[in-house]
Amino acid sequence: MKTSLPRTVVVLGVVSFFTDFSSEMIYPLLPAFLTGVLGAGAAALGLIEGVAESTASLLKVYSGRWTDRTQRRKPFILGGYSLAGAVRPLIGLATTWTLVLGLRFLDRVGKGLRTAPRDALIADAVPEAQRGRAYGFHRSLDHAGAVVGPLAAAALLALEGVSLRHVFLLAALPAAVVVALIVLGIHETPGAAPSSAGPRNLWQGWRDLGADFRRLLLAVVVFTLGNSTDAFLLLSLTGAGVQPAWVAVLWSLHHGVKMLATYLGGSLADRVGYRLPILGGWVLYALVYAGFSVANTAPAQVALFLLYGVYFGLTEPAEKAWVSRLVPPQLRGTAFGWYHGAVGLGALPASLLFGLLWQHAGAPTAFLTGAGLAASAALLLLRVQSRLQE
Repeated sequence: MKTSLPRTVVVLGVVSFFTDFSSEMIYPLLPAFLTGVLGAGAAALGLIEGVAESTASLLKVYSGRWTDRTQRRKPFILGGYSLAGAVRPLIGLATTWTLVLGLRFLDRVGKGLRTAPRDALIADAVPEAQRGRAYGFHRSLDHAGAVVGPLAAAALLALEGVSLRHVFLLAALPAAVVVALIVLGIHETPGAAPSSAGPRNLWQGWRDLGADFRRLLLAVVVFTLGNSTDAFLLLSLTGAGVQPAWVAVLWSLHHGVKMLATYLGGSLADRVGYRLPILGGWVLYALVYAGFSVANTAPAQVALFLLYGVYFGLTEPAEKAWVSRLVPPQLRGTAFGWYHGAVGLGALPASLLFGLLWQHAGAPTAFLTGAGLAASAALLLLRVQSRLQE
């Protein structure tokens, strides 16, 4: 019989629900806002998403080390969620795509502050045998918020006189709930962060993480180079004839698939190990991207887009649980910092490459490039040992 998850994990899941409720009122509509309202092109979209994610990812690396050094998780979590919730809705006031770039950057700085400490706190709170389930539960609520957010945006857009800008500004409401939940609901367990307080410096921490963690990270980075922003998938759907309001609905359905897949995928990873689900997810990703390279009709692209959600369920809980297994407890924050930082830093060349390939060689070439990098990453994953070598 499964034991219940700790309160910390449950509250962090609800926090992620309301965070994605807020952010996903904006994100699926951002391509249409940038291209239709502000006049930006595909290359600008790739630059905005790539720079925002990659620049903020440097902070993820440092926040991971800081949380190990200070033995505190909550201040980083509170500060990160608060900053993102405050600046994200201001996109509704932007008059140029460069202002959107600045606001997206600040939003991702907030994510950089909170992500590694949050994932380390989850690992602190549960035994290893339940970590896949814990991360799966957390990600499923995160995706649940992403189901509700686009539906709320679509409902608002159906009202007379409500524009994209109004929807973006109203995203401040669920963001405010997030701050209250963290302040009132999260209490760090004494001794949750080890007393050794982590590495002396960033590079010492990198060396102490071990060879297998570095091999896992290399495979993840290669995969990330082919994993550009999902905004391009939304742009492809729009190009196939799907209207903006329906794009928001599809984004919600896509997250419904992710919600169910991550909940089940976490428990699956605890049962069968972490390598097999990740391999399956990356192969599925390659097949979906290859499918987008040849699918020209809206129904075909919609089907591929919904199937794409299964990839997240196979990979997200397993990757995080594997990271926590491969490193000593006193380096969890540092490890998650490097993991999230590497993924985010890979987003800049990934999104720029995809945008440039789309613009100059066509969308099929861009999608096939992503598929090829995913397949290469799957081969590199075979070199990683299953657990921390004692």
